[in-house]
Amino acid sequence: MTDCGCDKAMQELEEYLHNELRSEDAADIREHMENCVSCAGEHKVGIVLTDVVRRACKDTAPEELREQVLLRLRTLQTH
Repeated sequence: MTDCGCDKAMQELEEYLHNELRSEDAADIREHMENCVSCAGEHKVGIVLTDVVRRACKDTAPEELREQVLLRLRTLQTH
């Protein structure tokens, strides 16, 4: 493996956070972050943001709103 560098690490950080990279690319980024304080810090920020968004997305709309939206969609589909 070779150190991928900051540019590649930052370009692919989002995919890395979501485990969407090939294992070789993920290993390169992981290795880079072990040796780069700046990129490791960005990774930590990304983890926190991803967790906050994930928790916020667990909220669901009220059932009444869901029914209104579905009714409106059905109405639009029939016209």
